[in-house]
Amino acid sequence: MARESFAIGAVRVRAGQAKSVELPITKLVTGGDVSLPVRVVHGREPGPTVWLDAAIHGDEVLGVEVVRQVLALVTPRTLRGTLLAVPVVNVLGFMTGDRTLPDRRDLNRSFPGAARGSLASRIAHLLMTEVVAKCDVGIDLHTGTDHRDNLPQIRADLDHSETRRLAEAFAAPVMLHARLRDGSLRQAAREAGAIALLYEAGEALRFGAEPIAAGVDGVLRVLAALDMIDDAPEPAVAPEESRASGWVRARGTGILHLDVELGDRVEAGARLGRVADAFGTSGRIVRADRAGIVIGLTRAPIVHAGDAVAHIAVPVALEA
Repeated sequence: MARESFAIGAVRVRAGQAKSVELPITKLVTGGDVSLPVRVVHGREPGPTVWLDAAIHGDEVLGVEVVRQVLALVTPRTLRGTLLAVPVVNVLGFMTGDRTLPDRRDLNRSFPGAARGSLASRIAHLLMTEVVAKCDVGIDLHTGTDHRDNLPQIRADLDHSETRRLAEAFAAPVMLHARLRDGSLRQAAREAGAIALLYEAGEALRFGAEPIAAGVDGVLRVLAALDMIDDAPEPAVAPEESRASGWVRARGTGILHLDVELGDRVEAGARLGRVADAFGTSGRIVRADRAGIVIGLTRAPIVHAGDAVAHIAVPVALEA
């Protein structure tokens, strides 16, 4: 017996087919349509339904390339289950390179949304009803913001056994136990009964070969762990678990010269960099406030007192 077709919006996608769907959001001031793009890959054989999304923040372009590359490797003829890929959620912000929407709302603080709410709320509601509510698992792709660069990492509820299994399968260098934020897609997905992993890697408005590759490989490993595909790249190393992290902040204002890179292991008190004036004088050393792994760095050369400089995650092994 043939597998049932998949319904989304006003479209039905037959088993063994892939189809691009445009879900109406709003109109431009010129009258042009603004739609949420979704690629439905509906496998011939039954299996889980998984969503993959990027650019909830319009300046986080790296995940869009991750989605593109994953879609190039997944075929409905061999996929077991269904993949819903949403490469650009914040379409209006993406077009202008802005993190937020035109009303300055953060879309990732607007879930689950409402059909008659603000623009952000309406987009959140559309994604929830047409995509997330139909899925068992989702992977939400993000990058650093505000000139910040992130080591590839998974943020998830590691106390939930199936979530933990999939986070381990993704095999980013670090998996961070992260609390749910009010209004976030991850929180709304949990309340809707879905498992959600959040992938953080790279910089806003930048493509990076390593974080893109880590994202693509991780997504494929999750699909394989769900028995939706047969083959996925072997992880280079087992992910390191962390349940505590924090940003080290500059104690003075000036030009920052970093002495560490993403992925470096540091001891408490280790030198992370130096903040000095334009002549290189009157410098202040930035030191680690804890031992751990550098999972985030500012790429801004100019910092002010209190600005975040380095994000350090403490491996569980060091907490023991």
